[in-house]
Amino acid sequence: MTSPSFPVGFDAAGHYAAEAARTVAGQGFDVVLVRDVLGRFSLVVDDTGREQEAARLLGSWEAEFTGHLGRYRSDEPVVRASQMFSADAVLRSRRVVADPAGPAAEGAGTVHILDNTVVGEDWARVSAPDPDAGRTRGHRTAVYGFKGGVGRTTATAVLARHLADRGHAVLVVDLDLESPGAGPLLAGRNMPRHGIVDHLVEAAVGNAEGLELVTRTPYDPRHRYGELWVAPARGEGTPGMPYTYVDKLNRVYSDLPGVSFRRRLEQAIEACEDAIERDGDTGRRPDVVLLDSRAGIHDIAAVTISQLCDAALLFAADNTQTWAGYGDLFTAWQSTGQAPRIREKLRMVASMVPDSVHFSMRDYLKSFREHAFACCQVLYDEVAPGEVGGGDGPPDDSSDAVPFAPSLNDDWAPHSPAPILFDQGLVGMDSVNAPDWWDRAFVQAAYREFLATVTPLIEDALGDPEGTR
Repeated sequence: MTSPSFPVGFDAAGHYAAEAARTVAGQGFDVVLVRDVLGRFSLVVDDTGREQEAARLLGSWEAEFTGHLGRYRSDEPVVRASQMFSADAVLRSRRVVADPAGPAAEGAGTVHILDNTVVGEDWARVSAPDPDAGRTRGHRTAVYGFKGGVGRTTATAVLARHLADRGHAVLVVDLDLESPGAGPLLAGRNMPRHGIVDHLVEAAVGNAEGLELVTRTPYDPRHRYGELWVAPARGEGTPGMPYTYVDKLNRVYSDLPGVSFRRRLEQAIEACEDAIERDGDTGRRPDVVLLDSRAGIHDIAAVTISQLCDAALLFAADNTQTWAGYGDLFTAWQSTGQAPRIREKLRMVASMVPDSVHFSMRDYLKSFREHAFACCQVLYDEVAPGEVGGGDGPPDDSSDAVPFAPSLNDDWAPHSPAPILFDQGLVGMDSVNAPDWWDRAFVQAAYREFLATVTPLIEDALGDPEGTR
């Protein structure tokens, strides 16, 4: 093990703790590396059937932890499972993730990591949305930006209208609870009495029946079968009653006994889907659900992208801050072994793309693609010289899949940008008081390529490449 520099900081402690865990696993023991909410480490060693050997080695294991972790060593640095009251609660926890480095050698034990945090754990829990028992679930696309102010919500509204024009029943769910906007943007003044926040609060005390969570927007789609609905974060409230949004918001993020925040949020989305089927004129469930997520590394975004969506559009501007942020996020997925499960969900969106005599759209998108490709490398498989990579084109779902290593110019790859042009008319546009804003020529021009790129991704997943007829 490499020698640490003192004092040992948070990042270095993680590195040394992982090295120590792999050393113990190299002796044939399965281990779980546990980090508490302050970042301090303990190593739980499964010594089943080898209790005497583990007892003999315990001193040397503890010495490694004590000598290398500094203040990030817990009070019990190494714990043998045979000495724990309920070791299975740790060793068999559903929250553990495998060490992305894999087994040290043939015959070595396994290393798993159990990371306890105050927020953000859901970034490391990648899964598909739960199937709706006995019901058809719509395709869910998350719309996310690492930084705010990139036009994410406006693009969500434009995409929703376009898909409704193609005959889809579209539901937009505003999950940007701290800065709600999709509701007024789509519904104008025709807001329902309740919003997503109301469901989270009322369901926590078993009081969610009868909430008015969705409204059909005033927009009349061009296709006769098209429908456009919105579930706002914030409702209009009940006449004569104060609407205490902030007081509700302060209570929504907690887990409840037996129900995680992830499941609570999915139940809110399902309640909105159910309401459309129940209250709509056609009895249809939405076949497309757009989840307008909060920006930043936040619990809402973690749950939405990692677990509640089938696809995620990642909005970005081509600047150092944005790529540093996405780099941190992608590295977190890679370090927790989640890269193979998340990468094919993702697609970059180049927002606010300039096109002027000083900086052409072509040059900007070339730079964007190169930076996105470099940022995404941590999610892609490494290809040895002479080995065949994934090639260009749509992902291969066969069991004998080749390494996922798309090229720079692969237009199907996560790093390939769907562009939205910048237009000064979009800045400060009062969409509530300009109900026909989406039909204006500059809006159509700005979003043309974005719609042409994203629409097939959603419709192909629905098995409806031509739109609903």
